[in-house]
Amino acid sequence: MTNDNPEIRGVWLTATDSKVLNSQQNVAEAIQFLAETGFNVVFPVVWTRGTTIYPSQVVQQTFGTDIQPLFTGRDPLAELIVEAQQVGLKVIPWLEYGFASSYNLNGGLLLAKKPEWAAIDSEGNLLKKNGFEWLNALDPEVQGFMLSLVLEIIKNYAVDGIQGDDRFPALPSEGGYDRNTMGRYRQQFGEEPPKNPKDEQWLQWRADILTEFLTQLYQEVKAVNPNLIISIAPNIHDWAYKEYLQDSPTWIEKGLVDIIHPQIYRRDFAAYKEIVDRFVTQQFTDTTLPRLAPGILMKVGSYRISPEYLIQSIQYNRSLGIFGEVFFFYEGLRENNNALAQVLQQNPYSQPATFPSLLDLNRGRVVRTTLSVFQKLIGFLKNLI
Repeated sequence: MTNDNPEIRGVWLTATDSKVLNSQQNVAEAIQFLAETGFNVVFPVVWTRGTTIYPSQVVQQTFGTDIQPLFTGRDPLAELIVEAQQVGLKVIPWLEYGFASSYNLNGGLLLAKKPEWAAIDSEGNLLKKNGFEWLNALDPEVQGFMLSLVLEIIKNYAVDGIQGDDRFPALPSEGGYDRNTMGRYRQQFGEEPPKNPKDEQWLQWRADILTEFLTQLYQEVKAVNPNLIISIAPNIHDWAYKEYLQDSPTWIEKGLVDIIHPQIYRRDFAAYKEIVDRFVTQQFTDTTLPRLAPGILMKVGSYRISPEYLIQSIQYNRSLGIFGEVFFFYEGLRENNNALAQVLQQNPYSQPATFPSLLDLNRGRVVRTTLSVFQKLIGFLKNLI
C-alpha cells in the first residue's frame, strides 16, 4: 500500500561529519537504509571546498584537480546513482559550496589559481562572511564556470535534477565592490555604488543579476532534459535577500524553481511553526505551495531533533498541504541505533510515497488554470443566454 499523495521525503548526504561517501560499501548500505526508512530522494554533495565528489573535467581544466583527493580512483556519485536506481530513490546532486571559494583558507585553491574571480567588499578586501571566502557570483566568468559544472553533471550522470542552496545562487550583500561590478552599476545609474551594502536599489540590482543567472541555469538545464528538477535550498526570506541577495519570491514567481527547501533550521517546534505559517500565509499561494518542502535540521554540533518535534513538524506540514521535507542531515538518522529513522519508519513514513512528478509540482498551477478556463466558459454561456 502506497500513500496516495506524492511526497518529497529527502535527506542531505554530506562529505563532512559523515563516512557514507568514503567507500562503495558505505554508499550501498546508506542508500538501502534510506529506502527501508521510507525516503524517496537523496541530495548528495558534489561540490564542496573547491573540489568535486566525482571526476570533473571542468574543474581539471580550470584548476588542475579533478576530484577531492580522498576519492581519487573512485566516482562516488556514479556509485550512488547505481545503488539508488536499484531501490527507486531519486538522486538530485547538491552543489554545497556554490559560489563560496573556501572556509577560513583565504580563498583556497580556487582563488590562488584565479585571483581575479574574488568577490570584494567595500573596503577592497576579499569578501568573507561567517568564515567563508567568496567567488564573485556577479562575474560572468565565475557564473560560466558554475554553469559548466551543472551541465557536466546533468549530461554525464543519470540524475533527477540539480540543487543549489544558501550559497547558490548567492553572494553576501557586502560584496559587489570589484571594479567590473562597480563599472556596470556606474554605467546604468551614472553614480558610484553606495558604500552602504544594504542600500535598497543596490541590493535589488545585485539580486537581479543572480536571478538572471538562475534564469539562464534553468533554461540550459531544461534544454538538456525538460524533466530534470531544479531544486534550491535558500535561507529564509527576507533575511536571505538582505544578507545573501537571494530573491526567492521572485524565483518562485518567475517559475525558476521546481522545488524549494527553505532552511527552517529552528530548534523547537514553535519557532518552526511560526516560519511555516508565514510562508503559507504570505509567500506561497495555492499555485506555488506544491513546490515547498522545507529543510528541517536533524543534527548539527551537539543538537539533535527530538522525536516529538520530528513528528510534529511533518504532521503540521501535511495539515497545511505541504507534502514534503528534507532533513539535514543523514547521520542524524543513524545515531542511538537508528532511533530517529525508526520514528519515521513507524509513524509518518510508514507507508511508501512516490516522489512527485513535475506535473504534481505544477498541480497548483494546473488547478488554477482549469478553474480560470471553467470560469471563462461560464461567462461565455451567460452571454449566450
